[in-house]
Amino acid sequence: MLEVGTKAPAFTLPDQNGEMHSLEDYKGQKVILYFYPKDNTSGCTAQACSFGELYPQFQEKGAVVLGVSKDSVASHKKFEQNYGLPFTLLSDTELEAIQAYDVWQEKSMYGKKFMGIVRTTYLIDENGVIEKAFSKVKAKENAAQMLKLL
Repeated sequence: MLEVGTKAPAFTLPDQNGEMHSLEDYKGQKVILYFYPKDNTSGCTAQACSFGELYPQFQEKGAVVLGVSKDSVASHKKFEQNYGLPFTLLSDTELEAIQAYDVWQEKSMYGKKFMGIVRTTYLIDENGVIEKAFSKVKAKENAAQMLKLL
């Protein structure tokens, strides 16, 4: 996980509509950048829906919510449509941002070890500096936790 107080790594990734987004596009706004393992899985769906429910409050506070996984643009589009998600989902199939933000790590399930995304959320300030960082986030509580920080 990246250290609080460090410059957030730059990235440019496509969203669920194929439009490109760069961290630089959000200069002057707080950015909640959350990394999640996979579209349409129970924990990731709970996390995304929580951010969706609280999204108007994030907007009121001038914050942007960006969800990132290695799923495809098409997968993100289906995820957005299935749950009516009002925020941007970024597709990082090449693991560009995922590795830059140090969330691609060894995990284990049922005794098998594999590489995957560790559920992590960063709060990036208006100048592109990491203000807060949370790893091994609790999916259902993450959105409320981030809203409190704002």
